[in-house]
Amino acid sequence: MNITKKKILITGGAGFIGSNLCEYFLNNDNKVVCLDNFATGHKHNIDKFYSNSNFTLIEGDIRDLDTCKKAVEGADYVLHQAALGSVPRSINDPITSNDVNVSGFLNMLVASRDAKVKRFVYAASSSTYGDSKGLPKVEDVIGKPLSPYAITKYVNELYATIFSNTYGLETIGLRYFNVFGRNQDPNGAYAAVIPKFVAQFINHESPVINGDGMFSRDFTYIDNVVQMNEKALMTNNPEAINTVYNTAFGDRTTLNDLVNYLKEFLTAYDAEIANVEVIYGPNRAGDIPHSLASIDKAKNLLGYNPKYSMREGLKEAVDWYWKNLGKKE
Repeated sequence: MNITKKKILITGGAGFIGSNLCEYFLNNDNKVVCLDNFATGHKHNIDKFYSNSNFTLIEGDIRDLDTCKKAVEGADYVLHQAALGSVPRSINDPITSNDVNVSGFLNMLVASRDAKVKRFVYAASSSTYGDSKGLPKVEDVIGKPLSPYAITKYVNELYATIFSNTYGLETIGLRYFNVFGRNQDPNGAYAAVIPKFVAQFINHESPVINGDGMFSRDFTYIDNVVQMNEKALMTNNPEAINTVYNTAFGDRTTLNDLVNYLKEFLTAYDAEIANVEVIYGPNRAGDIPHSLASIDKAKNLLGYNPKYSMREGLKEAVDWYWKNLGKKE
């Protein structure tokens, strides 16, 4: 069963995750409003939607309450993806990260409350687990945040709970774990590790691993994340609402293994990539050593059933990147 014939506002809809959500819900006969200021999103991610009469773009900033109110008008649901991601970015510029991720988030909550939307599903983050040592991570055990970004995402959860309890706005937070896949930007100072490494391998450049490569992550393919967003919108179980969920596959991969997988898949397109060496650098400030999610709560309460393992998703992603970034003959 899918959601159809609803009006859905997707903030950050020109970004990596947002554009995949736009595409999915448009393909299932919904009206989609995309709100984006293109600070980190890209117009090329949504170019193909302009010809669809069910798609509306509002170019604007969530830091402006009037813009948020305009965007949410008549919406059944909100999928709030807009944020300034990246731990290093927040360390370099905590004020802007806070303005967007906290003040902008609060604007969207207020606008959604006032518009009486059915449900507000938002991008939370695995960074909220902070310095908690236990693995796998379970939703009700967190530590102290290790970066300004992590603080902002935790504050989002606190605000969402207040709006649920005080105003009756249905909210669900999805703690994303290292999402990857099509439309993820390989460029820029804050590019995520997978697209960045893929682009470097394609160009026969040596990727730099922070540390010894034994840090591990619960890398999560985009299609699993899209499924989680839809499950969060669809549930009618009162127990499943006004809470947060790990959004992951439930397995972890070291950075060394990641590099080996990338080489394995990319050499199918260019045998020379096998000879590209990896450089090891210092650990990065604010990084947690290991990340692994328990997805039991999402399975039990939402019926989540991730279709793609890390390797399966990586093969799909590498194919997409080669077609979009690969050296042309």
